[in-house]
Amino acid sequence: MTDDRTARRAAQHRWPAFAVVLAAAFMDLVDGTIVSIAMPRVQDDLGAGYAAAQWVLAGYSLAFALALIPGGRLGDVYGRKRVFLVGIAGFTLASAACGAAPNAEVLIASRLLQGLMAGLMVPQVLSVVMIVFAPRERPRAFAVYGTVLSLANVGGPLLGALFTEYDVLGLHWRAIFYVNVPLGVAAFLGALWLMPESRAAGRLRLDLPGVALIAAASFAVMYPLIQGREQGWPVWMLALLAASAPLLLLFGAAQRRRDRADGSALVPPALLRQKPFVLGLVVLLAVFSGLASFFLVLSYALQLGLGWSPLRTALAGLGYPVGILLTTGFAQRYGAVHGRRLTGAGLAVMTAGVVLLIAVMNAAGPGIALWQVAAPIAVMGLGMGLCVSILTGVVLAGVPERDAGAGSGVTNAVLQLGAAAGIAVVGTVQFALTGGGPEAASRMYDSASTTFWYNAAVFLLAALLTPLLPRSTRAAGDGPRGRSAGRQGAAAHDPS
Repeated sequence: MTDDRTARRAAQHRWPAFAVVLAAAFMDLVDGTIVSIAMPRVQDDLGAGYAAAQWVLAGYSLAFALALIPGGRLGDVYGRKRVFLVGIAGFTLASAACGAAPNAEVLIASRLLQGLMAGLMVPQVLSVVMIVFAPRERPRAFAVYGTVLSLANVGGPLLGALFTEYDVLGLHWRAIFYVNVPLGVAAFLGALWLMPESRAAGRLRLDLPGVALIAAASFAVMYPLIQGREQGWPVWMLALLAASAPLLLLFGAAQRRRDRADGSALVPPALLRQKPFVLGLVVLLAVFSGLASFFLVLSYALQLGLGWSPLRTALAGLGYPVGILLTTGFAQRYGAVHGRRLTGAGLAVMTAGVVLLIAVMNAAGPGIALWQVAAPIAVMGLGMGLCVSILTGVVLAGVPERDAGAGSGVTNAVLQLGAAAGIAVVGTVQFALTGGGPEAASRMYDSASTTFWYNAAVFLLAALLTPLLPRSTRAAGDGPRGRSAGRQGAAAHDPS
């Protein structure tokens, strides 16, 4: 606990502090997508195969997902500001290592380190929302976060295209990683000055057995998905995939025991008893498994299949952030009352956008024009703007402040596991359709229209699940008492 002066200062600087950590989150989110547009050039320069390309992309998301849950809990235990600073410093150094990578192996290792460091810093972003904002302000903060998250998915490829196409400072594709260095230093200094220190009340401990079990379960799912096709699906790999289910059951049992013993479970069982939290996680998993893989497939289809430049490919996706901007304000205004309805509508529109793109690609063939690609993607953006910020609010609305880091970590872990799983599944499907050999690249465009049915299916599944979500994003504590408690949340700071 802290004195009133510290609490007032935290409340006064809540938006600047949020802006600093949000800038770091944007850098991470852009870094997760910026590589997709430059990947064909990276492969050519480093002599990397398709499996290496999948590891460069999905390996980052996998390492990120593995670190997010313990990263969130580390913030609860040791201080969110402290853990954030370690994460942003490590992320900046790993970015420099990616830029200097002499071969695919070093690039993959550096990307894994990037993901681990991002897993330390990103959970603290939503923890700041839970700690320093009153409940009545949280929907606005969640909406800003959701908008930034969506724009980063397309902003990354555009930046990647600009750096790759115009050979900034003669660095070629390496500029997409080096750009993180000055940004990371600025975010570190800003957090050092503006971000309040906070930690969970009471004496929480890091649940190391829980970390080991959830890491093993995640690896058992993701490694076969990424490497299975490349290695011909040996029996041991299928056994590893099957082992993920009992590992998850063991993790759940271990968390219940740890919670009863000292209340320091990595994922508090009470979180998983909250229906809105669990259902929101399922919907997020589906949405982001479809979203991340969609832009990867599109990049390969247009660049390798049709010979488009990285810049032209990125321009085809610009309708997506435009669509998001057109509908996000509407979602922010009415999401607190009509959250479920807007989420379902947004996901239905996203499904329609993918189906429209499939139809246009099949009808136009290899002569497809840029605007014919951009228009369906803009429709997807309209749908995404309606739902993404609302989903974040639904997932975290009922999470108590004590478990802010754990709830944030679980939410982001599910999002990243969804992205990594989507890339792995879609990559497997697309590369199976194209086959090997010198003709594989030319078949990328034809296979994309088939692969996109996966994306349409997961968006539709998420839409069908929305009737099970709460009607609105309004938190249970969003009344006079809730607002008072929210103001006091900023007082849960490190007395030292």
